[in-house]
Amino acid sequence: MHRSERHQALADFLRQRRARLSPTEVGLPPGPRRRTQGLRREEVAQLANIGTSWYVWLEQGRDVHPSTQVLESLAGALRLTPNERRHLFLLAGRPLPSPALPLEECVSPELQHMLDDLNPTPTCVIGRRWDYLAWNRAADGVFAISEASPPHARNMIWQFFTNPTKREHWPHWEKIARGLLAEFRTASARYPGNAWFEELIEDLKEASPEFCRWWPHHEASRSVDREKIIEHPTLGHLEFRHLTLQVFSDPDIRVTAHIPDAQTRAKLQHFRTTEESGRPEA
Repeated sequence: MHRSERHQALADFLRQRRARLSPTEVGLPPGPRRRTQGLRREEVAQLANIGTSWYVWLEQGRDVHPSTQVLESLAGALRLTPNERRHLFLLAGRPLPSPALPLEECVSPELQHMLDDLNPTPTCVIGRRWDYLAWNRAADGVFAISEASPPHARNMIWQFFTNPTKREHWPHWEKIARGLLAEFRTASARYPGNAWFEELIEDLKEASPEFCRWWPHHEASRSVDREKIIEHPTLGHLEFRHLTLQVFSDPDIRVTAHIPDAQTRAKLQHFRTTEESGRPEA
């Protein structure tokens, strides 16, 4: 795409996103009768704290170069999704900065329904902080996700390095732990200076001698072994191949499914049947 084409595409994108918002959605009074749908240009400029003329030039496709700060302000003013924010920076010809971490991450009801429908395949959703955001019964039965491990109760890395049962039940614990640490280092590098990641890393250094010893090595991210073997205290020997998928609406969220072999699937199916038959509502 040539520069002039990109400017025009940016102008079209801004107009379309402006047209889909109403004043009440962004906390502005409805005002007098409107001739066009959506927000006015001066209202977007007000919300983004930029000059109206500057914003008008952007919508006219002029050869102007908005800064990263201006683009971030526009993304907030226009209520852009993470993917729309990426598209905005692409059209403006700017590198995408690290996104600010929201206070909470959530999983849609549709995604939770999908996890439940995948039983007895252990499946969970991992957030950008490597927290377990959601999981199905099979995942909890195999990985004991719901067992609290303060102070980072639902964090996958924290559980794997500080829960002694993980070491007991995973025959190849060190290999998997090193792979997870390398991937976690790559993920945390996207948020330099972030207080939440720094606190977790310092807590891990204090709680886990292995984490403290391996963290300074700066190992590059590598694919964690796709085959996983677990010696479960109740179900016995379990073998899986794991598959990780990204959620299109939020690429920082990952769905991880552990595909069992035939014998493991039979054990999980029996566990599911036994569990359901023992529940009061069954």
